[in-house]
Amino acid sequence: MEKNYYVYILSSDYNTLYIGVTNSLERRMYEHKNELIEGFTKKYHIHRLVYFEETDQIDIAIAREKQLKNWVRRKKLALIRTMNPRFEDLSEDWYS
Repeated sequence: MEKNYYVYILSSDYNTLYIGVTNSLERRMYEHKNELIEGFTKKYHIHRLVYFEETDQIDIAIAREKQLKNWVRRKKLALIRTMNPRFEDLSEDWYS
């Protein structure tokens, strides 16, 4: 059975960015949106999924997460715009 891994970027209403990696994007977004995880995203109310990438290899996902975290903000914003020019919440209707 093939497993998928996701590198994702969240944004707050004030454009604070968070980059993470997970093996279940839907579960992880539920956790972020309901503030079930202590830490940065809960403290700063970062809930909007604005970008994600998918791979079937965890080592590639972790390496990409580290790469993106080291980018300057301008480069991160340009990457997000390639998928989501309006910075809409890509997971907005997942839990209706």
